Amino acid sequence: MRASAGPPRLRPWQEAALLQFESSDQPNFLAVATPGAGKTTFALTAARRALVARRIRRVVIVVPTQHLKHQWARAAEALDIHLDPDWSVGYGGLPSDVHGVVATYQQIAVSAAAFRGMVPGAFVILDEVHHAGDTRSWGDGVRQAFEPAWRRLCLSGTPFRSDQITIPFVRYDGDLAHADFEYGYGEALADGRVVRPVYFPRINGRMEWTAPDGATYEATFDDRLARDLASQRLRTALDGEGDWLPTVLAHAHAQLLHLRASDPSAGALAIAIDQEHAKAISAILYDKLGVLPVVATSDDPDASEKIGRFAESGAPWIVAVRMVSEGVDIPRLRVGVYATNTITELFFRQAVGRLVRWSARLGKQAAYMFIPDDIRLRKFATAIAEQRRHTLRKESDDGDEGPGERPPAPPKPEEAEDPFTQLNLFAAISATPLDEHGRELDEVRVYASEEAAGGADGHGEADREDQEEPAIPDLVDPARVDALTASGAARAARLVDGRGGVRWEQAPVPAPEAEPAMAGRPVPAVSAGAPALTPLARRRFLREENSEVVRDLVHRTGRSHAEINIELNKKVGIRRISEATIKQLEQRLVVARSITRKR
Repeated sequence: MRASAGPPRLRPWQEAALLQFESSDQPNFLAVATPGAGKTTFALTAARRALVARRIRRVVIVVPTQHLKHQWARAAEALDIHLDPDWSVGYGGLPSDVHGVVATYQQIAVSAAAFRGMVPGAFVILDEVHHAGDTRSWGDGVRQAFEPAWRRLCLSGTPFRSDQITIPFVRYDGDLAHADFEYGYGEALADGRVVRPVYFPRINGRMEWTAPDGATYEATFDDRLARDLASQRLRTALDGEGDWLPTVLAHAHAQLLHLRASDPSAGALAIAIDQEHAKAISAILYDKLGVLPVVATSDDPDASEKIGRFAESGAPWIVAVRMVSEGVDIPRLRVGVYATNTITELFFRQAVGRLVRWSARLGKQAAYMFIPDDIRLRKFATAIAEQRRHTLRKESDDGDEGPGERPPAPPKPEEAEDPFTQLNLFAAISATPLDEHGRELDEVRVYASEEAAGGADGHGEADREDQEEPAIPDLVDPARVDALTASGAARAARLVDGRGGVRWEQAPVPAPEAEPAMAGRPVPAVSAGAPALTPLARRRFLREENSEVVRDLVHRTGRSHAEINIELNKKVGIRRISEATIKQLEQRLVVARSITRKR
């Protein structure tokens, strides 16, 4: 690699973590840093320094999702580290002009032996390493694949525990993972210009539902319920046919419009339960608020592209099912709605982490996560709010714990998902938002003190009378919600579709460099003053053009794809196209087009 390519300027915590990592003589290193702090930059800088020093020749990065493969590859390219996010075991060897690959934990689980042959002497980065414990096969695959590696740098955004399956290459103190370096949310706030303060508006409600046993229940979020009934109450509140969810979305949208007055690119995220629920949220935003959101679900093959385009656009809303809950970098997100029934502190903190990423183009900036006033979510929010208040208040009491010194309580195994074993018999009847007096909502309720979080078991409700609740700064007055959302819908009405509805007039979204609109044209040359395609984008473009010209030759000659590919590969001296360097891809395309012209 080019030693002249300068590394990025590191934050103090990144410099400290890098020094500790490089001075350690252990093969495994776990760094836990709050979302938005810059774990990717820290890890890639460590990899780059090892490459420049010629301690390694290859880098392998493992991530939870397909989208993160491309995000990591783009980030690596900025440091002159060239990784192939599209590589798979079936491709054979790596091109000689790349430094390594980015793969998912799923890929490692099914192809551990093949990766094991790739990593002797390699630097392995395991992003959000707790995913290696999602299933036993994933953990076994990671261990088998990466034991021969030179070093393994494990990353996480949240301290985690071991319930039944321990994570490979992580050391434990009891049931808690031991971090070699830790950088908390409170520390990041105290450092300044690293993360945003996040606030948690919460709205109560009265829910009525039929339980799986056929009984009918009615309760507010203030009522004490057993765990299974509390989960059913939450699921009822999140039902798209009730009044509670549209009300929360309206308040969140009003907050977004308020922020966009001074930050026009500010965006909002709604985290849905599943694909059908995402459609219901999308319909509410469209029909009631005049916004056509981006929808990204894990079963959508275009989800990664949608997320990437949303990140670069001025579109106001994205609705996602787990796709934007972990690691995805969209700094313009400043409003969130936690509309999922996944109740673990790990997932909650990861979701909140999507809103904390600091934007250098803004000055003072805050983010807002709207959550149900469920006791379990309230506890999670309170833990984060305590770190925020300890950091942001002007005076601290003697003896207070320092920011980031108290790790969050690990989630209990039984809280992993809501227990709907007979979901087909469950039915939501109604969900009505309420104010603090039990009347229909006219005010967003905010509870931020530790006392409001309830008992230690997560089920007790604290007495809320006479509690002095701190105000959320710059939160839209509930009395202005209707006026704001109505005017926002009116501004959005410039574009009308066939249904008679409206959609937001989004800022122009440039076509991605990696996906040119027209196939079959000459390889683009770089004109004076025009930005060149990055190597990652150029490689993908050339592979697509090579595939297109082969299809054309099959049509013209009647020969098979295999025959034509073998001939072209021989002419440029490669075994298969997946092993071709950028230069060889260019040569292969020239040869193929010359054959086409002769036909």
